Amino acid sequence: MLRKTLLIALLIVLLTACAPQATPTVAPVATEIVTTQAPATEVPTVAPTAVSTGITLTDGLGREVKLASPAQKIISFAPSNTEILFAIGAGSQVVGRDELSDFPEAAKSLTSIGSTFKDLNTEQIVSLHPDLVLAAEINTPEQVKALEGLGITVYYLKNPTTLEELYGNMEIVAQLTGHESDAATTIAALKARVAAVDAKIATVTTKPTVFYELDATDPAKPYTAGKGTFITVLIDRAGGKNIASDIDGYPQFSLEQVVAANPDFIILGDAAYGITADNVAARPGWGKLSAVTSKQVLPFDDNLASRPGPRLVDGLEQLAKLLHPELFK
Repeated sequence: MLRKTLLIALLIVLLTACAPQATPTVAPVATEIVTTQAPATEVPTVAPTAVSTGITLTDGLGREVKLASPAQKIISFAPSNTEILFAIGAGSQVVGRDELSDFPEAAKSLTSIGSTFKDLNTEQIVSLHPDLVLAAEINTPEQVKALEGLGITVYYLKNPTTLEELYGNMEIVAQLTGHESDAATTIAALKARVAAVDAKIATVTTKPTVFYELDATDPAKPYTAGKGTFITVLIDRAGGKNIASDIDGYPQFSLEQVVAANPDFIILGDAAYGITADNVAARPGWGKLSAVTSKQVLPFDDNLASRPGPRLVDGLEQLAKLLHPELFK
């Protein structure tokens, strides 16, 4: 039941992921020069007065969010946000996280504010005295408004729709936390890894077809990922072709639809729930699928494709190696 609840939440969140990324704006630092003219017998003096305007960014809800200085006590409302915070060197500034934030290992020791899919535990959130709550698309505008009503600063980070937009999200979080230099180093390393995959995949002349299974609670109609999802973006960039790429969002595919498509690979994003190649082969009509007979029904850590954070690059690398092992010997 928990798995189905999380899946539904994931579908709601990522269906909106194709919305354009809000462009952050940073208010300029104004420097006022005040000149005082003394009597002619004295030497004129110039007294500079610097006026700092802090940090001002526009978030994914179109709200202007202001901080007097980089946030030092942060609560993360989503696993992707938590992973970004740690990746850019701001992990020590995180004082709380949602219950699904379980990476990196250090995040598990942080105070959990519970599930953000339910009513927020505002009493616990307030008790942590955050100067910033970093929300995501798994959170609702109503939740943001409720926290604002308590005087808490909230930045709503929209899901990226490309790896390039992911880098932009990391830069935004870096500005909010004062880790621009650390983020630049991390982003440069991620870009280099992606470029290495792109160079290898550029030599591919034939893209194998892929069925990505998200949830087979109903094995007769397993859920998959279609157009407008990060899973499809990663499969394509890894040199494959998603058989569901013409259907929006996260549809259910019937057994007959998969048989008709006869994919070269079946990637089990639900392997963590106990689904195996043997389970797949036992489904009516699936025993003779190309992916089954060639032993290309493969387990995969879905967190690497469904969490819009830095580990998307890990997901790209692993998918490319699964689909084109000959390029990574």
